[in-house]
Amino acid sequence: MLIELDHPTLSVEAQCEALGLSRSSYYYIPILESEETLILMRRMEEMHYEQPEYGYRKIYANLRRKGFNVSEKRIERLWSKLGFLSMLPRRNLSKPTASHLHYPYLLDGLWIGTPNQVFSTDITFLPMANGFVYLTTVTDWFSRFILSRELSNTMTVDFCSVALEKAPPTLTLCVPKKPNPLTFIFLWL
Repeated sequence: MLIELDHPTLSVEAQCEALGLSRSSYYYIPILESEETLILMRRMEEMHYEQPEYGYRKIYANLRRKGFNVSEKRIERLWSKLGFLSMLPRRNLSKPTASHLHYPYLLDGLWIGTPNQVFSTDITFLPMANGFVYLTTVTDWFSRFILSRELSNTMTVDFCSVALEKAPPTLTLCVPKKPNPLTFIFLWL
């Protein structure tokens, strides 16, 4: 330990001052949480992993429904002690930064009135028991019909290319002057 109680020349006060530590911090003994609180925190953790979109208020309401006699302030204190945040989007997340590039909307003013006129592709991931898989689709915008799809456990170009190759041969790739590498729009020609 850095501070010796029975040092021959330096008092505890002098040692604390030399370390830049207040004496009250040296003498502080942390109060351990009770067994009841630990059970409550364990239940809060389980509820958070079951429904990560819940904040402390919904956790409080669920605990009250399940018979726990707790106050909202106690749940809020334990929630912050556990370090949890709900998985909902925060304020102002969709505002662009000054360095954000603006890509033009290629279909502006185009009336989509027939099938096989406009196609798009999209990549998403699907949660599985042990991880997730990626799904890419090619969709007709008019009928919302999925023309082709591919699954992969890695996000590589290969499975996206296979999905595009499986789509009908009437697809033509329309690339803007400043292409966004994540977006492709297909037009029927």
